[in-house]
Amino acid sequence: MTKASLQMTSSEARGLARALGWFSLALGAAELIAPRRITQALGMQGSEGMVQLYGLREIASGVAILSTESATSVWSRVAGDALDLGTLGMHLSNDNNKQANVAAAVAMVGGVTLIDAACAASLSSIEAREQTEAPRALN
Repeated sequence: MTKASLQMTSSEARGLARALGWFSLALGAAELIAPRRITQALGMQGSEGMVQLYGLREIASGVAILSTESATSVWSRVAGDALDLGTLGMHLSNDNNKQANVAAAVAMVGGVTLIDAACAASLSSIEAREQTEAPRALN
């Protein structure tokens, strides 16, 4: 990573993308296998099916990232993070006796969202630079 910004080298960005891909697979598997534990911890009982669907989305993002290492695949994680934050935000109500757990989950997802966005933005810049340099290399 350069000192002046969050811009990453190509190898740093692709390495981070791979790590995020594996993270997506692990998180998605947990959401598929243990939705009841997740919903109980967050005071979201009755939302097990939704958590499993979110798990499938995570697995799809992970597979896409690991197979392409593209900016688009990492941006899919950012979009998923937005959905997760919206869903969690709906459960930050005073009548949820697991509100502290939801607040912790919001903080964690928010942190991961920043990492996802930094990686996706770096990959987008790298891909744009590679596209503009490729025609020059042919001349």
